[in-house]
Amino acid sequence: MVLPIVAYGDPVLRKKAKDISADYPKLKELIDNMWETMYGAYGVGLAAPQVGLPVRIFMVDTSPFAEDEELSEEEKKELARLKKTFINARILEEKGDEWAFNEGCLSIPDIREDVFRKPEITIEYYDEDFNKHTEEYKGLAARVIQHEYDHIEGILFTDKLSSLKKRLIKGKLANISKGKIEVEYRMKFPELKKGR
Repeated sequence: MVLPIVAYGDPVLRKKAKDISADYPKLKELIDNMWETMYGAYGVGLAAPQVGLPVRIFMVDTSPFAEDEELSEEEKKELARLKKTFINARILEEKGDEWAFNEGCLSIPDIREDVFRKPEITIEYYDEDFNKHTEEYKGLAARVIQHEYDHIEGILFTDKLSSLKKRLIKGKLANISKGKIEVEYRMKFPELKKGR
């Protein structure tokens, strides 16, 4: 079932999400619904707060980036096969020199800005069957994971922009929270009673 994506301005996007246990109610159904919601909105990642739940679950599927001609064959292979659900994730380390990449967010439609992030991460998480993993990612894969991880920490990519950029997009952000935006997927706006 496609769930409405929570728009910028909803308090759930600012909460630090809580860990869950293996007996979390209807976990499999939630994960299936999140995948369907993400693909329905043409996203490469989605976090539980974006569907209104302040729990530490997010998923990524970076395969759309594997078509990028500018990437090395090794990067293309990594991006093509990265499709995972991360539960109770913790980034243990971020390293390297920060680099900029143009990011967007399903909760903040029609706004894209360059965001600086470190190129390599080590992350610890549980998969859908609650098996624990510690893995390293780099490049675009690391960036997508960092973006979704920020969601479970209550951080949005717009928080990482300069004060000038924040001022320039302030009006657009206000319009998003009021539902004054056209989107091709179902959203729930904080200043409206119902999602559309």
